[in-house]
Amino acid sequence: MIGLALRSLKFHKGGFVASFIALFFGAALVIACGGLLETGVRELAAPQRLRAAPIVLTGDQGYPGSNKVFRERVRLDASAVSKAEAVAGVQAAVPDISIPAVVVPAGGRGGATATGHGWDSARLGPYRLVEGSAPSVAGQVALDSRLAARAGAKTGDRVTLGLHGTMSAYRVTGLVSGPGAAGTLFLANTDVARLAPQHDKVDSIGILTRPGADESRVRAALADAFAGAPVSVLTGDERGRAEFPDVVIHGKNLVSMSAVFGGLAAMVTVFVVASTLGLSLQQRQRQMALLRAIGSTPGQVRRMVLAETFTVAVFATALACVPGPHLGHWLLSRFADADVVPGVLIYRSGWIPMVAGAGTALLTALGAAWIAARAAARTRPTEALAEASLERRRLNWIRVVVAVLCLAGGTTLSLVTMNVDGATAGSTATPAAMLWAADFGLLGPTLTRLMTALLRWPLRAVTGFSGQLALLNAKARAARLAGAVMPVMLATGMATALIYLQTTQNQGAQQAFEDNLRATLVLTDASGGVPTSLVDDIGKEPGVAAASAYVPSSGFLEPSKAALAAYNGKGRKPKGSPVQITGVSPAGIERTTAIRVASGSLADLGTDTVALPESAAGGHRIGERIPMRMGDGTEVDPRLVATVGDQRGYGAALMPASVVAAHTTDGLVPQILVTAASGTDAKQLSARLTGSAAPLPGLRAVDRSALVTASAEQNDTQTWVAYLLVAMVVGYSVIALVNSLVMATGERRREFTLQRLVGATRGQVMRMMTVEALLTALAGLGLGMLVAVATLVPLSRAVLARALPAGPPSILVVVVVATLVLTVGTTLLTARVALRTRPSAAIGSRE
Repeated sequence: MIGLALRSLKFHKGGFVASFIALFFGAALVIACGGLLETGVRELAAPQRLRAAPIVLTGDQGYPGSNKVFRERVRLDASAVSKAEAVAGVQAAVPDISIPAVVVPAGGRGGATATGHGWDSARLGPYRLVEGSAPSVAGQVALDSRLAARAGAKTGDRVTLGLHGTMSAYRVTGLVSGPGAAGTLFLANTDVARLAPQHDKVDSIGILTRPGADESRVRAALADAFAGAPVSVLTGDERGRAEFPDVVIHGKNLVSMSAVFGGLAAMVTVFVVASTLGLSLQQRQRQMALLRAIGSTPGQVRRMVLAETFTVAVFATALACVPGPHLGHWLLSRFADADVVPGVLIYRSGWIPMVAGAGTALLTALGAAWIAARAAARTRPTEALAEASLERRRLNWIRVVVAVLCLAGGTTLSLVTMNVDGATAGSTATPAAMLWAADFGLLGPTLTRLMTALLRWPLRAVTGFSGQLALLNAKARAARLAGAVMPVMLATGMATALIYLQTTQNQGAQQAFEDNLRATLVLTDASGGVPTSLVDDIGKEPGVAAASAYVPSSGFLEPSKAALAAYNGKGRKPKGSPVQITGVSPAGIERTTAIRVASGSLADLGTDTVALPESAAGGHRIGERIPMRMGDGTEVDPRLVATVGDQRGYGAALMPASVVAAHTTDGLVPQILVTAASGTDAKQLSARLTGSAAPLPGLRAVDRSALVTASAEQNDTQTWVAYLLVAMVVGYSVIALVNSLVMATGERRREFTLQRLVGATRGQVMRMMTVEALLTALAGLGLGMLVAVATLVPLSRAVLARALPAGPPSILVVVVVATLVLTVGTTLLTARVALRTRPSAAIGSRE
């Protein structure tokens, strides 16, 4: 039977080419997502400023016991430097501290962004002086030669540096050359110690080993020395995590994003390949029946089908291993261009993504072939040829059971989506869409007959005899029609659901931002932030009704003492839940935002206190201590003084700005919200706060409309990545749609010939096929819209508190028009090609 299987391939090229295309694109897409997943897991970036240090110590960004990460840089105690130096084989432990900076040229206009470091850390590059001398006392700076050229500065000049919320004049003592980005400058060690975001803390420690020391042993000794402490010991390309902590933070985002869309791609692959193979084998039902009639056993028929499918699948998946990694690398580059992931993130796609992608395609193909071959293999020889002329009407019990499970899963996820926070609703809505599509696919023949019955009267009323003939064909060959309808359902349902899912979430986040912002102006600083003390000064300025610091961050609400006490070592240990944290000024926050106090008072918000959103405060009472972890991993235990409305899941825990800023990467207030007093002109107030008499040189003002526009653009940039991945999956579904329609129409050459022989003209056949194409498109659109509705209504209720999703109607129009054009156009083009064959030649053909 194996030899027969191989010889039969050339006689059924259409079906096998369709299967090859479905397997190839599906495997390539899964491999690409797998490469992105591995890239996010590895979190590698080539070190630049720390390149000369073979080993680097830095804070562990991971939340203990989970795959979550802290969003702010986790720093090391300064005492870790002497502890590392005491390890055998360590020649020197060099601390490194990064300080956001801006270099303002002599003219005072513009400025070049940079990062400041202590001169001692220059040898970790290594950097070398190309002109002048190193900074040795306060007020001196050495600039990267590229940065100096950009800022128009040279040795001996005085430049203004914005460092840690202050503007001060520094003398350029030298120019340096070294690796890394151009925006690097070096300060005297005394200045760095004074300006460090967190005193007695360092960002990382570069380890220089003694000559002849075994680096692997030194690393092991360092790991032992810091065992139990939140310290990461890094070598190779892992060292880039210390220099670029965003690699870790956004690497985790890449993991979740690629896992979701990789799973979606795998599901679509399973659906498409199973549908394509099922349709291909259904077209060969007469051949299978003849084999059974001449004495072939069920096992022989199954082995023949499996051998044919395995041969095609091996070639398709092997070929997909070539473009798959390149597709993943291209996607990562697009993400980096959109600033969604750091550009320094190194792409890694090893054997695991390839095995996963190829394995998914192979298992899908073999599973689909085995299921499709069961009917022919179990047919009695005496009934085989009779059954070949008819289609089975019943669904087998396996499909019914799996369909019921998918229905239950989709319903459960939809209910969960409706009752979770709007910010997280998408994480359950996406798999719900997958389950709804799978459920409809499994019930394809039954649902297709139902849709045909609903569309029968309208189509018959407007299409006449051609429509009647098309509907009779649809009724007699429901399984064949279902094979064409299901790809249409998949493409339209997933496209509509996933695109409107993104637009709805985008609108929800933007609406929450606009509803919350009441400030007239937002003040920022050229150096990236201002000291918390400036807020009080701004609040005293003429024309200012209220001012509040705004420090966005995130952290974790730790399990309560009662939950930890109830844990007895069995089951899962309670873990913290992520929470957004915002640093504010209690005196001005209620007049600059729309924050609504539900209980307690924000006036009580002090150094050791917190106000929680209502959704996060469940079970806690005013006055109770709330165990938390700040954004840099520091454990705190503030007292609950108020609860606030959470704006459908977009709220945040509120704490004093000085407390939150002390646990952020930059240690500054990035924004000050200002509400103008009644009768005060916003433009005049802006000029007063940012002009020559400004409370702090370098302040910039942005009005509310500009801030809203900037927020919308940022949301659009972030959702662009999701659109790109959605486009990949939907594009594959469209390929499958065209693939299935070509195969379903092309195999009807004998049927068209018979119609021609009994007197039908070519135009009559084409009109019949037009009606069938419309029936296919409308049935697929109807089922696809049901998938979209089941996905989007719960999501919209969670995000927007309404049933209708957000987004332009043009998206739906494009989906509908594209579906009609693709379905009708592909069907008619394939039918036209099939009708070119002369009736006498078609009767004698093998397919």
